[in-house]
Amino acid sequence: METSSIDSLYSTSMRLVQLTKTDFHRYLYEKINWDNWLIAIKGARGVGKTTLMLQRIKENFADHPEKALYVSLDNLWFANNSLTEVVEYHYTHGGTHLFIDEIHKYPSWQTLVKNIADEYPDLHVVFTGSSMLKIDKSQGDLSRRIRDYTLNVMSFREFLEFEGITKLPQVSLTELLTNHVRIAMQITANVKILPLFEKYLEYGCYPFYKRDFDGFSERLQKTIHTVLNEDAPAIEDITYPTIQKLLKMLMILAERVPQTPKMNELYAILETNREQGLRMLYLLQRAGLIHLLSTETKEFKNMTKPDKIYLNDTNLMYALTANANIGTLRETFFINQISAVAATNYPLKGDFIVNNKHLFEVGGKSKKFTQIKDEPDSYLAVDSIETGHGNRIPLWMFGMLY
Repeated sequence: METSSIDSLYSTSMRLVQLTKTDFHRYLYEKINWDNWLIAIKGARGVGKTTLMLQRIKENFADHPEKALYVSLDNLWFANNSLTEVVEYHYTHGGTHLFIDEIHKYPSWQTLVKNIADEYPDLHVVFTGSSMLKIDKSQGDLSRRIRDYTLNVMSFREFLEFEGITKLPQVSLTELLTNHVRIAMQITANVKILPLFEKYLEYGCYPFYKRDFDGFSERLQKTIHTVLNEDAPAIEDITYPTIQKLLKMLMILAERVPQTPKMNELYAILETNREQGLRMLYLLQRAGLIHLLSTETKEFKNMTKPDKIYLNDTNLMYALTANANIGTLRETFFINQISAVAATNYPLKGDFIVNNKHLFEVGGKSKKFTQIKDEPDSYLAVDSIETGHGNRIPLWMFGMLY
């Protein structure tokens, strides 16, 4: 490999690092143990995985920029060159850290990572991949060595900081349930929270909204197409007709959520069978596009019909539906935020059961305890109020959990 050939990768890496801002960090930045030798960061497209790596390089390798290299595997450079060549060159020229973006674009990536770990044991490797990425537990030696993290969409708490409104600490679920009145009063004393919450629901989940505010919904739609047309085939063995059915399924679900799904009707529309239909449904969830709610947590290998289906976040609702239903928006926000920190299932009564203990109903400010009044450890998550009382908690506060 000619030196001039690989120089373009170093130039691109240094330029991207230089342009990266470090005034705002996603919540995961401080949770990652960057000293690990093999780090995987998974997440939906557009949530900030690339920025996370570039920030790490900028803040820790300013004095020795040659030691860290960032590469993206969707770079056309890799059409005629291999990543193994880059690893060898970087290592033999003093590199100590390699940051790889879009690892799922590389054929047999697990074998590649295992070979790097075996042949360059003192090289730190951080890689990102689609939320669909599966670290094969059958390759036990590799799965034990990789420390993997998942980056969720931006929380309402992060949105407030990203907008320069206020910087707030994360609140644990226990603290929220017991001290929500005090916490809400401290926040709302300085911030008009409800108008900001409405903005977040429409466009605050994905940091890229700032780069193209007017075209945010269109860009989010294009991101969805990229996920299904490029990322999914790179990870799953699916055909073009299946990809088209995935897109059609997503659009149908977007118009119907969160009703209890009539799966046979859906399979008929898509001209598919139960097994293939469930496989597509769970793939959409792994892609970070929908959330499947069931009475018990299901694994991909044990697929069964979910009890309810939601889009993954409220921004997707605005991007995919002409008129986003307010009730569905509220429930979608709740399950999106709380599922990042707790197990969430479908209860016999109420809307959500969290950690098999806390029962929640979600609604507007006139919401009453009627449905769950006799249930222990039950709460209302109420929209359009700044502060609550007792077991009546403002809905927006569930955006403070991460």
